[in-house]
Amino acid sequence: MNTKGHYLFTSESVTEGHPDKVCDQISDAVLDAILEKDPGAHVACETTVTTGFVSVMGEITADCYVDIPKIARDVIIGIGYNSHEASFDGNTCAVVTSIDAQSPDIAMGVNQSNEVQNGLSDSEIDRIGAGDQGMMFGFACNETEELMPLPISLAHKMAKKLAQVRKDGIIPYLQPDGKTQVTVEYDENNRPVRIDTVVVSTQHSATAALRQIRADVIEKVIMPTLPAELVDNRLKIFVNPTGRFVVGGPQGDSGLTGRKIIVDTYGGYSRHGGGAFSGKDPTKVDRSGAYMARYIAKNIVAAGLADKCEIQIAYAIGVAHPVSIFVDTFGTGKAADSILSDAVGKVFDLRPAAIIRDLDLRCPIYRRLAAYGHMGRTDLNVPWEKTDKVQPLLEAVREEAAQG
Repeated sequence: MNTKGHYLFTSESVTEGHPDKVCDQISDAVLDAILEKDPGAHVACETTVTTGFVSVMGEITADCYVDIPKIARDVIIGIGYNSHEASFDGNTCAVVTSIDAQSPDIAMGVNQSNEVQNGLSDSEIDRIGAGDQGMMFGFACNETEELMPLPISLAHKMAKKLAQVRKDGIIPYLQPDGKTQVTVEYDENNRPVRIDTVVVSTQHSATAALRQIRADVIEKVIMPTLPAELVDNRLKIFVNPTGRFVVGGPQGDSGLTGRKIIVDTYGGYSRHGGGAFSGKDPTKVDRSGAYMARYIAKNIVAAGLADKCEIQIAYAIGVAHPVSIFVDTFGTGKAADSILSDAVGKVFDLRPAAIIRDLDLRCPIYRRLAAYGHMGRTDLNVPWEKTDKVQPLLEAVREEAAQG
C-alpha cells in the first residue's frame, strides 16, 4: 500500500453449505420447531457433522416434542446435500441425538432473577435473570445502506449470490459448500474508496473445468455484487486458488455450531464478546443481548449522532440488570460518549425479559438468520434492524446535554 494513510480491511462469509453453517442451521431449526410449540422453552442445542454423520446434542426443557432427526435431515436436504455427488446426503446420513434437561443450577437464576430472590423487586420484567455472564457487542456505521461495514456486507451478498446461481441452475455444476472474502481499501478519513481483492472458493462437480468455473463465477457472482464505482483495473480476483474443490461440506471438513461468530456479526470490523448465537433461546444473553446492542448502535448512527458506534453490554448470570453499558463512537460522535451512554440507559430497557419483549424474540425466526449473518438483515425485517428509536434518542441526548 503506497498511498499515505490508506489501509486495507478484509471480511469473509460462507454459504449455507459450509459445514459449520450446516450445524448452525440445524440447531436453529430445532430451536424454531420448539418455540413454535412452546415459546417459553429453554433451549441450548448444538450440532456437529462429519462424513455421513450428524450429532445433535444439548440441554432442552420444553413442554412439547419435536422430531429432531427429521428436522436435521430436512435442513440438510434443503441446503442441497441430497446426493453422493454433493459429498453428503441428508437422506442416508446417520443422525444421533443426546438431549438432557437444562441444568437446575442455571434454570434457578433464569427463572427467578437475583433481584426477585433477594426481595429487591417484584416486577415481572425483573423476573428473568441473564442466562449467563458475559459481554456482548453491537456495532453500526454509515458505510452501507443497512449501516453495516462494507467488507462483511459485500462478502455476505457474494455468498448469497453464489448460493442463488447454484439453486437457480445458472451455474449448474456448483455444489453447496463455498466461501467468499472481500478486501476493501479505506482512505485516511476511514472511508471506503475501492475494492482491492476478492476471493471465492466454491465446491463444484468433478467434471467442471477450472477455466469455466473461474469465468462463470467472475461474470455471474463477483462482478454483479461489487459496486461499480469502487472497482478499478487494480482489482485482484482469486477463484478456487487451489485449483480444485470437489470434496466439500461435512465430508471435506467437520462442522460445529457456533464456529462462525465473526461471520455472524461484523466480519471482524467490531469487537466480539465471544458467545455464539445459534441453537440458543433468547434467555441466553449471548444472543438476545447482542441483538439489542446492534439495535442500539444502529439507532445511534441512524439518528446522526455518530458515523460509527460500538456498544458493549455486560451481564452477571441470574441478574436482570446489566452490570455495565459502554458506548464508543471512535471520535465520530456528535455528543460525548458518556452522554450517549446515559441516553441509551433511558431509552432502552436492557433486562433480558424486556429485550425478549421489545424485540419479540420468542418467535421461530432463527433458522433464517443462521446463514449470511444475523446483523444487517433488512431482507428479513428483524426487529433489531429497525430505526424506530431515533427520535427518543435525540430527545434523551438533548436532555442529558442540557443537564450536563
